[in-house]
Amino acid sequence: MNQTKKRAESIPELDKLMASLLSKEDVAKGLALQLRPNDVVITPFAKSGTTWLQQMVHCLRTRGDMDFDDISRVVPWIESSPALGLDLNAEQRANPRAFKSHLEYEPIPKGGKYINSVRNPGDVLYSMYKFMEGWFLEPGAVSLDEFARERFIKSGAYWRHLKSWWVQRQEPMVLFLAYEHMQKDLPGTIRRVAEFIDIPLDDELLEISLEHASFAYMSAHQDRFDDIGMRKLSETRCKLPSGSDSTKVREGKVGERKKLSAEIMAELDELWHQEIELPLGFKDYASLIATLE
Repeated sequence: MNQTKKRAESIPELDKLMASLLSKEDVAKGLALQLRPNDVVITPFAKSGTTWLQQMVHCLRTRGDMDFDDISRVVPWIESSPALGLDLNAEQRANPRAFKSHLEYEPIPKGGKYINSVRNPGDVLYSMYKFMEGWFLEPGAVSLDEFARERFIKSGAYWRHLKSWWVQRQEPMVLFLAYEHMQKDLPGTIRRVAEFIDIPLDDELLEISLEHASFAYMSAHQDRFDDIGMRKLSETRCKLPSGSDSTKVREGKVGERKKLSAEIMAELDELWHQEIELPLGFKDYASLIATLE
């Protein structure tokens, strides 16, 4: 009898589904990637500007190529590509080769260049919740507060990732950005990225990149940013219903954390104090990213 295809209706069900998506063998094969010195790995924590930077880098190196069904086909995800049958060591459409990863610094393949961006943890949390709803989570089945505590706060992954890359931020092979600054100054961000990946930026390429990296453009082409490969894999390995909403281009706003409850905000503040303020000295997120401007 065929297993009924359904989304998770509880956190334990969600954990079980997520565990079946990528195997340790898949990830290990991805981590065997041999990077070249000019290869670029885009490394933000989830929901912190990864897709935006993938699009930016690919646009810069190709002068606006959009002939792909998903951005992660042309800027592949290191951890998932073996499961999707993508050869990470293959040549790409243009140089530099570009990849994405959500890994902390320590396990990531070494030898290339790395672009990391950070985003306010409250905004990351809310965006992650909305991303999972309608794909892995049955809408309305798990409250935002429960998701926050069980999938974001308890894991500690956001803070580990931030601290891991923070200590590398001044290394010459690392470009460390803030999502909020990217929104405030997209032209400046494109210039910094182009210089970092050694792409000469003329006026025409800047205009193309400004258009292609805009929210309006990416929203109008959101079928290129809906992780079709991972969605199909989730339907096979996790037995999820077909046609889930997996688009990564949603609202992209700064300040979505205001939709979180006061209790969750207080818990995030306490975690910031313990995980970031005590070891690094930054009393809040704003003071941390102010040092990046």
